[in-house]
Amino acid sequence: MTVSFGHIEDIAELSLIARTCTRCSLSDGRTNVVFGSGAVDADVMVVGEGPGQQEDEQGVPFVGRSGQLLASLLAEVGLERDDVYIANVVKCRPPRNRDPLPAEIDACKPYLRRQIELVDPSVVITLGNFSTKLLLRTTTGITRMRGVAYEWWGRYLVPTFHPAAALRGGERVTNDIRSDLRLVRSIIDGRISSGDEPQTNDVTVSVDQDEESSQMGLFGES
Repeated sequence: MTVSFGHIEDIAELSLIARTCTRCSLSDGRTNVVFGSGAVDADVMVVGEGPGQQEDEQGVPFVGRSGQLLASLLAEVGLERDDVYIANVVKCRPPRNRDPLPAEIDACKPYLRRQIELVDPSVVITLGNFSTKLLLRTTTGITRMRGVAYEWWGRYLVPTFHPAAALRGGERVTNDIRSDLRLVRSIIDGRISSGDEPQTNDVTVSVDQDEESSQMGLFGES
């Protein structure tokens, strides 16, 4: 069943709806819905994969070690955590932190779609494979997708590694995230503007922006 929250004009109201959501089985095991946090009119929106244990307990995204690293790396380019809006593809913790299933992603897409529309950021940062593949509608992995700013629905989308990958992969992965965040800074500062053709790597993305596809939302049907 297709669900749309296009009539919701306030992100706090959307959050209240999400708190009682039972659209998928993840609702059975959650402690809290982890909807999102930060500035609701932010220039930069960060989209991760899904909540972990600490996020589920506190109801806030990216409060564990990954979140601490993310906040530190954002600060290096002059962005405080409260300056950005942070959300995830799925709003409830998958059991044992497993990858979210396709049905779970589909169930949560309408929430994320409306969050992006309401925040209306200049730049969306996707962390890791799940958010990148969903929003850019690609099957290409994050290693090949990162390092590029993609023109996407009247804004830019910059994919990068998930901070958890940096915690596992060490300084090389961390430095790649740093590089991608410097790209975000360049966009915010106006050093990359529309028409600069920022997409430079040889990957396949599907960003249909004609009037008909826009009626489906930002990344396809629910």
